[in-house]
Amino acid sequence: MRLLLVTDAWFPQLNGVVRALSTVREHFEALGHEAVVLGPDRFRSIPAPTYPEIQLALATPRSVGRIIDEVVPDAVHIATEGPLGLSARYSLRRRGMRFTTSFHTLFPQYLELRFHIPARWTFAGLRWFHGGAAATMYNTPSMRDMLAEHGFENLVQWVRGVDTKLFRPVPPVELGLPRPIQLYVGRIAVEKSIEDFLEAGTPGSKVLIGDGPQREDLAARYPDAHFLGVKRGEDLVAHYCAADVFVFPSRTDTLGLVNLEAMACGIPVAAYPVQGPKDVVADSGAGVLHEDLGQAIMGAIGIDPAVCRARALEHTWEASARQFAGNLVPVRVPA
Repeated sequence: MRLLLVTDAWFPQLNGVVRALSTVREHFEALGHEAVVLGPDRFRSIPAPTYPEIQLALATPRSVGRIIDEVVPDAVHIATEGPLGLSARYSLRRRGMRFTTSFHTLFPQYLELRFHIPARWTFAGLRWFHGGAAATMYNTPSMRDMLAEHGFENLVQWVRGVDTKLFRPVPPVELGLPRPIQLYVGRIAVEKSIEDFLEAGTPGSKVLIGDGPQREDLAARYPDAHFLGVKRGEDLVAHYCAADVFVFPSRTDTLGLVNLEAMACGIPVAAYPVQGPKDVVADSGAGVLHEDLGQAIMGAIGIDPAVCRARALEHTWEASARQFAGNLVPVRVPA
């Protein structure tokens, strides 16, 4: 099968969506398929407002349509609702070609938080976008319920995985900080509710890995917190393993792949009882979910690392790629 994967989120961007798509592509091809990526690297681009590290492709339906015709795909998957996704949707519908989509990001909540745009308006636009697909892939049961509540149809599950060969217990980096060490990994932006973490009156040290538009402001306002910047690969793994607890303060993530990465390293999760953490942690005992984030943090410290690792091992990328492949549809209805 030759798949055309259309995504506005691709390298050199680094975020959960890019990691999920690139990893599933690798395992999809290991199953004997071919995946051609149509990403912003093929076009001139401009930085997204307030997110300059995210490049928006200056694509048109005509230019995207030419690529679709050149690739001659057996299946098409549109992963994002940006300029490339919109152009591909238009071109595919005009050609009478079927495609699938996936729902990754809670843009309605993000836009309401950042720009005060009512979430129902954004949900209406997303419902139109995904309504043109033969199937829309969701990740977790709580996401399915949310999408169904907002009128989305043709929903099929695609569970994400975690690289348990990379993310594993290893000798930790020596941070030289008072314990307990409470770690956050991810974008440092308003929608991640990082201030809730920094305001939690817990003893020990708060460590943040990542970058984003709020980093300078938060670093200035919370001088006792430790902002270490972006970490990758084995260095990131060693930093995970240095923590006593992983803190995930976001209320707007659909999953939070970093939760699985932390658990794969044997680190328990502390989070709010909201979509994403509820599905990842569930009743596994690998973390504590509570509306009082400080209480969740202190309650998670001391959880058996083996319990955390066992939970992560339930989510493999091999299984994710097989499920993804099974959800794809032929671009033409079989005769």
